[in-house]
Amino acid sequence: MAKLFIQQPEGDQLLTELDGSQSYLIGRNDDCTICIPDDSISGRHAQLTPTEQGWLLEDLGSSNGTSVNGQTVSQAVLASGAQILLGEQIVLLFKDEPAAEAPAPEAAPAAEPEKAGDKKPKQNLKVQGASEEDIRLVKAMSVRSDKIRAEVAKVIIGQVDVIDQVMMVIIAGGHGLLVGLPGMAKTTLCSTIAKVLDMEFKRVQFTPDLMPTDITGTEILEHDPVTDKKSFRFIKGPIFTNMLLADEINRTPPKTQASLLEAMQEKCVTVGNQTYKLEPPFFVLATQNPIEQEGTYPLPEAQQDRFMFNLWVDYPKEDEEETVVKATTVSKSETPQKVISKEELLQLQAVVRKIPVSDHVIKYAVRLVRSTRPHDEKSPDFIKKYVSNGAGPRAGQFLVLAAKARAVLEGRIHVSCADVVKAAVPVLRHRILVNFAADSEGITTTDLVARLIKTVEQPDDKDY
Repeated sequence: MAKLFIQQPEGDQLLTELDGSQSYLIGRNDDCTICIPDDSISGRHAQLTPTEQGWLLEDLGSSNGTSVNGQTVSQAVLASGAQILLGEQIVLLFKDEPAAEAPAPEAAPAAEPEKAGDKKPKQNLKVQGASEEDIRLVKAMSVRSDKIRAEVAKVIIGQVDVIDQVMMVIIAGGHGLLVGLPGMAKTTLCSTIAKVLDMEFKRVQFTPDLMPTDITGTEILEHDPVTDKKSFRFIKGPIFTNMLLADEINRTPPKTQASLLEAMQEKCVTVGNQTYKLEPPFFVLATQNPIEQEGTYPLPEAQQDRFMFNLWVDYPKEDEEETVVKATTVSKSETPQKVISKEELLQLQAVVRKIPVSDHVIKYAVRLVRSTRPHDEKSPDFIKKYVSNGAGPRAGQFLVLAAKARAVLEGRIHVSCADVVKAAVPVLRHRILVNFAADSEGITTTDLVARLIKTVEQPDDKDY
């Protein structure tokens, strides 16, 4: 008898055993045979029907679509082990008893050409190259992410989206640029997250007289009174940490700004003729004040491109601001507790690189990036009108990595186009250069990315 499972953070759970004598209606409505109360799926989303060829899955014109093994389908005959994505986040696993009993994926590789449909979904669910401990860690992340938010909320009121985006950057192994007005708790946010993730934290206040050696460290000449010999000894700078906060990075000259480039890209520091490796994990979170322009040195576009996310820290809501004022004008304060160890964080970063992504998601991410380029024939008219230069290939890489990191934070081992959409604004807004027409009409890169998300279609059957 065939069985249908639903993927949960704690593991796959049996949803129902399928009787070959009837059809099954899947959706959010109470009258569905299989009722799944989730807003991302439609009231009557899909139908399972037994046929001579096997169980036929048919999408019933749902709003968010149905995918089988990463491919959007209108209907498909399910092979044992097929992975079904309904809407944005509901994952079902179709199995029959022989496939569930036999550990075929590793034990019988010779059968792969004959039953390729059986094997690929199982590899996706197990994440090829990842251990069982890796998978357990990922599936537990949905609960632990909520705990991380709760611990950070002891110090930071509101800013939920910014906190989630910083977490995505860290899990993906990137770097973040926080842009916001003074007094928005950008520095406190970074130090709090470092405590919750058990990372060493150091802060450097960037000023016009800051030198590169003030960040990287320098060699000093020492005299040994015993041997009467002189030698150079390297004194490590604040960059030798897990999380470096480059506070007001645009207030220091380009030479000092550039001293971070090697560390951000290569995870090492070169002083003189010696190269020193930085201990992982290593992140740079830089802050900028968008209104103070006197005595500042705007980051060059090439250096901005090194940052995975551009995070906008906005004003808090009225009730949040009242809570902030109330909590910060008394002596009592709460201390956030560690939720994830440094070793677990490194393990999560490794798993993010192992999670497979379907061609459907890759194609959508690339299509979104290419649409930002005004000289591309497929870019929308408003991009050609308002943009002088679009995003490069690194944007596509960061979009996919950020989507995978978001899936991990939610305890999922599958990636959808919805994850790419969530990462689109912070990844793309600092990689698009608008022209005079956009400036004169008050159109920002954030506005353009939001329009792109609504304009660029996700790939469908005609694209394959």
